[in-house]
Amino acid sequence: MSESALLTVGTGFYWLLLVLVTVRILTKRRHVAGTMSWLLLVLLLPAVGILLYFLLGELSLGKKREQRAREMVKPYLSSLSYLHDRVAPPKPGGEQALAIHQVLAKRLGVSALSYQHIQLLHTPKSIFDAWLQDIASAQTSIRMEFYIWFPGQRVDAIAEALIAACTRGVSVELIIDHAGSRAFFRSAQCKAMQAAGIEIVPALPVKLWRFAFRRLDLRIHRKLIVIDDQVAYTGSMNMADPECFNKDAGFGQWIDIMLRFQGTAALGISKVFAWDWEVETGERRLPQYTEQVGVANEWLSIVPSGPGIGDDVIEQIVLSSIHRSNKKIVICTPYFVPSEAVFESLCQAAKRDVQIDIIVPKHNNSWLVKWASYSYYQDLLQLGACIHNFDGGLLHTKAILIDDELALVGSVNLDIRSLQLNFELSVALFSQHSCEMIGALLESYLEDSEPVRLSQWIQRPRRAKVLERVMYFLSPIL
Repeated sequence: MSESALLTVGTGFYWLLLVLVTVRILTKRRHVAGTMSWLLLVLLLPAVGILLYFLLGELSLGKKREQRAREMVKPYLSSLSYLHDRVAPPKPGGEQALAIHQVLAKRLGVSALSYQHIQLLHTPKSIFDAWLQDIASAQTSIRMEFYIWFPGQRVDAIAEALIAACTRGVSVELIIDHAGSRAFFRSAQCKAMQAAGIEIVPALPVKLWRFAFRRLDLRIHRKLIVIDDQVAYTGSMNMADPECFNKDAGFGQWIDIMLRFQGTAALGISKVFAWDWEVETGERRLPQYTEQVGVANEWLSIVPSGPGIGDDVIEQIVLSSIHRSNKKIVICTPYFVPSEAVFESLCQAAKRDVQIDIIVPKHNNSWLVKWASYSYYQDLLQLGACIHNFDGGLLHTKAILIDDELALVGSVNLDIRSLQLNFELSVALFSQHSCEMIGALLESYLEDSEPVRLSQWIQRPRRAKVLERVMYFLSPIL
């Protein structure tokens, strides 16, 4: 075939591929902003855009995982409903909580579970001390799920404690995200734990050849620990000691929190773990309710979200909470790239004179996210919202407090990836005590933050504004 013929065939194939990908983008049901961002990327940078769309453009877990997820929905929701019915509460909380109950009852079949002895742990020392104490006390089972497992410092002590627990007959099961912890799976620590009998599952393995069958950037982003199905932890902290994790990155130590609680809600967290275990392995290890779990008189809602179940439930809950706010909204997030719907709801809340405080780290570990976040600042500042730069390290806590009546705490960043893509875990807290506890923590963050002044912000360089607009258009697919 001649050179001109090859050029003609190549050009024809290129245009055909561009048309097919464009049609595919237009026919898939997704948010308008996401559709426009993909079209912009594919049409302006065709080669890069088409490759990225094949890798990241569509929400797919892969054939086996999707089949397992479909088959699991009924037994898991029945299990949660049974758990709820055994200790069915009156609907706790005020008007804010009602929206949460309605969404979860409709989508997941359960709205609230009882708990007791809740603690807010907000320093690395207190978190690791509590983890080690509960691991040492474990009698039957330990379940852990993390995005990042980074050996070193006190994480080494955790590994040794888990090996000791396994040696004395405790079942130890770990789900660790493969992309977030690739170095761990090659480490001597991982091999030693497996040799001791600890079961370790690499979640959503990253292998380039699988890109045609599964979206590679879907991640297990949950952080949870369950001891004997009776004590549970969840929050924002990965299994990484801030003393050594990314210590030379230039943005300070990571600032995180974990909630610790007991009761039926702990068993609910264990069921979330069992869901992820079955999706990855095909093995059903669903924990069962026992009278030993007990009943308490305080209530929280567990909000698992991600592909397969609850795929957009956390965004619905965030939207419902913002829309029902009357006095105050406090948001703490390391990555502020809200969906169009969440951003508009915040603007509407500001217009009706709701006080809005958004706390973000002054120094961010993601260049793309930092500039995408900046694109939302001016509109919010002009409406009277307050944005605060935390200067005490990389603030990684994820929490939202509404009217001091409802707190959402967990692994969810206020960005599109957490709201619509990743496997996340949040808890909704309704009691006065728990909301005061979260409120006091957020107030301490505010004391260590600097406000962003509108008068100074509008004077930023023109090149910065251009970069922000580019990142704004790409933010739905970051």
